[in-house]
Amino acid sequence: MVIPTDARGWARLIDHTLLKPEATAEQIDRLCDECIENDFVAACVNPVWVERAAARLDGAATRVCSVAGFPLGASLAEIKAAEASRAVRQGATEIDMVINIGALTGGDAQLVTRDIASVVDAVKTLDERVLVKVILETAVLDERQIVQGCRCTAEAQADFVKTSTGMHPAGGARVEHVALLRKHAAPLKVKAAGGIRDLRIARAMLEAGADRLGMSASVAVLAQLRNA
Repeated sequence: MVIPTDARGWARLIDHTLLKPEATAEQIDRLCDECIENDFVAACVNPVWVERAAARLDGAATRVCSVAGFPLGASLAEIKAAEASRAVRQGATEIDMVINIGALTGGDAQLVTRDIASVVDAVKTLDERVLVKVILETAVLDERQIVQGCRCTAEAQADFVKTSTGMHPAGGARVEHVALLRKHAAPLKVKAAGGIRDLRIARAMLEAGADRLGMSASVAVLAQLRNA
């Protein structure tokens, strides 16, 4: 992709994110206001905040993104589907779901695909325009498992593969993993998230093939871009 040179172009690639469990209503409001001020493509919040974020962003270009099975991915598929459906009913138009990581590392590709498909089918039945991004947690996977995760995501007809929750002790997005997703996930899109805290790292992720960036340091990164 052609990397934008202006702040607005960058903003339209960024999911401005606040997924900390201790987030307050005031902080969610601030996140949404920053999305409006900077024209970020999405505000990514936990399910308990979807309704509030949707109300705050009503009429804005910023979409509401929420999560399912976050951050462990170890919920039952039907629970992930219910969580995602509820978020869509409350105003989310993007869902970032965590796969059954144990199934992937254990070699059960069919279970991984069914897990993803349960969420995809549930939300797209409500609104086919809802985007589903599938978090693989690439830092805990080897190359073969990452490639298999891409195949499962494509088979389940999701829209994006995503590197990380940003919560795992193994770490977040790595440039080499983004490049691997870009190579094996096409025509699906790629979201890099986890540990992207400055302009240098963000640019490297885009150069490696990311179509979307998930960041909590979004405002600071745009400030660095404007001052570069």
